[in-house]
Amino acid sequence: MKVFRKTLLLILILTIVFQFVQPTKNTSEGISENDISKVYAMDAGLHGMLVTKCYDCHSNNTKYPWYFNIQPIGWWLAAHVHDGKEHLNFSEFRNYPQDKAEHKLEELKEVVEDHSMPLKSYVLFHPETEITDADVDAVNAWLKSIGAIDE
Repeated sequence: MKVFRKTLLLILILTIVFQFVQPTKNTSEGISENDISKVYAMDAGLHGMLVTKCYDCHSNNTKYPWYFNIQPIGWWLAAHVHDGKEHLNFSEFRNYPQDKAEHKLEELKEVVEDHSMPLKSYVLFHPETEITDADVDAVNAWLKSIGAIDE
């Protein structure tokens, strides 16, 4: 029984200590000059949809929920944001070489159409981020207008 109590006490102490080790937040002010909306013509409605549904994980400016401050949840969320930005960062789109940018636009079409983004676990806590058929149509129309897709 003493071992069990000592183990619980150790877990409690570690949990408290972990609360003081916060991950770095992914925040910046406003829309970057390298943002995709500065590279390609885009109406405000489409850009707003991307900001609402994609930018938390795919830009330099994440809006964090209150539970980000609870560890290890915050570390897990920070890892997701880091991973998302490695795949696509709308805030740094101007810095992509042309072939990479074209590939990212093709991938955007794919993940929007097959609803693989945003992640289901994210949509569960942020239902406003679920991609609708109207969102798919808007993204595809925009991609056609900038010559990124032929269909």
